[in-house]
Amino acid sequence: MKNIIKSLGILLLLTILAACGKGGSANDDVVVIGVTGSDGEQWNVLKELAKEEGITIELKEFADYTLPNNALANGDIDLNSFQHIAFLSQFAKENNLDIVPIGSTVIAPLGIYSNKLDDISGIKEGDKIAVPDDPSNLGRALRLLETAGLIKLKEGTGLFGDTTSIEENPKNLEIIPMVAQQTPRVLQDVAASLINNGIAGQAGFNPIEDPIFLEDGDSENALPYVNVFAARAEDAQNETYLKIVELYQSEQVKKAIEEETKGGSILLDISQDELLNTFEQLKGEE
Repeated sequence: MKNIIKSLGILLLLTILAACGKGGSANDDVVVIGVTGSDGEQWNVLKELAKEEGITIELKEFADYTLPNNALANGDIDLNSFQHIAFLSQFAKENNLDIVPIGSTVIAPLGIYSNKLDDISGIKEGDKIAVPDDPSNLGRALRLLETAGLIKLKEGTGLFGDTTSIEENPKNLEIIPMVAQQTPRVLQDVAASLINNGIAGQAGFNPIEDPIFLEDGDSENALPYVNVFAARAEDAQNETYLKIVELYQSEQVKKAIEEETKGGSILLDISQDELLNTFEQLKGEE
């Protein structure tokens, strides 16, 4: 009998040790979050805050924007955080994925960068302009080029316009869509490149000081470009996931974001209902 009790005690101890090895505590929830850049100090701050709440966050980094949503839908990760609502809505619609935004993170204004020019007015006849090619960021880039006075879009062009939506191109610019991660790498071959904020930071740019033209992040039209945490629809009310969203809005995370991005990313706290409403509206757009 003593041997049986001793064996059960050893088995229980091994079980506890195994659980601690996975998450630091037998009671920890382990949440895997897919990202496309995990070196930001805000993630270390968030991990520490979550650990105090009994939540272990593990980051899984992806090299391409097309991968984290499929990984989420397939159950390979629990959440992802790398995209704005416009990108999520279009990707979910095109790929028939049942994933939704559950919390806001930051808005990161889109910038026009150049290795050859100091001002947007230097763009000349026939210049080449690189833009991201995914539907949401392409539409966003074209709207920014229009705001900069370089092109005019057809009346009624929505968020997901493409190069066929251009009505006027007075300088006959050659607009070249490409994978978003490539936009900083072609700067030596083009007059200017429209680069997403996070990618610009990874490429060594200061996203506030270096662009020759910058999107207005405070515009009322900016809501579709607010970045979000996404989850499978069935997990939209998961208490652990929503706690992570809440912790992301802390002053500690906000300070880390401001320092990391040199003010290039702005933390926003938008209700889940508003995010979902915007998400559904954008999914309905053609």
